[in-house]
Amino acid sequence: MLPMTNPDTPDTTPQADDIATVELPEPAAVHEAVAEIAAGREDEIKRRRLEDMRVAEALLFATKEPLTERAIGERLGEGSDVTGVLEDLRGKYAPGGVHLVQAGGRWYFRTDPALGERLHLEKLVPRKLSRAAIETLAIIAYHQPVTRAEIEEIRGVIVSTGTLDILLEEGWIKPKGHKNVPGRPAMWGTTSAFLDHFGLESIQDLPGLDELKAAGLLDSRRGVGAYATRADDMGAAPFDTEESDAAMDPLVESGDSSSDGDDSASSS
Repeated sequence: MLPMTNPDTPDTTPQADDIATVELPEPAAVHEAVAEIAAGREDEIKRRRLEDMRVAEALLFATKEPLTERAIGERLGEGSDVTGVLEDLRGKYAPGGVHLVQAGGRWYFRTDPALGERLHLEKLVPRKLSRAAIETLAIIAYHQPVTRAEIEEIRGVIVSTGTLDILLEEGWIKPKGHKNVPGRPAMWGTTSAFLDHFGLESIQDLPGLDELKAAGLLDSRRGVGAYATRADDMGAAPFDTEESDAAMDPLVESGDSSSDGDDSASSS
């Protein structure tokens, strides 16, 4: 049965052309949009992780002391995965010669222990010989083979063990047998290293007295004689120390003054 309509009432039934249609996106397009959003967020996370790694790396290289995760996290900012950043950084350096190490809750860089032998460096440090060592070496060179007692007799002071030890470490002297006297004391002489260092082919090439005077290396000071004078005043030979070397300077000067005075008195 058809509904009855009033012919005087306008027809308000919507026509097919007047109905607005809403097109729903295809499922594939929805999935693609979601994937793009997820990829963008993932890229942002990766970018943040790489930036955090760069900051942590710079901090660990610049600091003098190992750093805690808390100290590193303060520089990375809120929300940073400090532990993850450090683990990624450790993995980055694992194949190289420098490793990121954690010890006692602190992180720091150190060289690979396996490379220790190849990184070992030997540096020659020049050592300035003391006055006592130079005089002892000169006596040994000119009087070898010579015993320690003979060195002390020439210098007028007791030669300390340290003086001979220094010359032994330098490789300039070595034992040359024992003297055939009671006690059989060791005798000392120079080595080939001594000749090489001073540019000598043999011990006979050492400069003589005239050559030393011509070179201005000898003067009127009493030198070794001053040690003997001091020993006589003390009643025993003084010990051979750096302090004794410094104490000899005024003694030598006073010796020169007294000798000049004696010359003036004799001339008058």
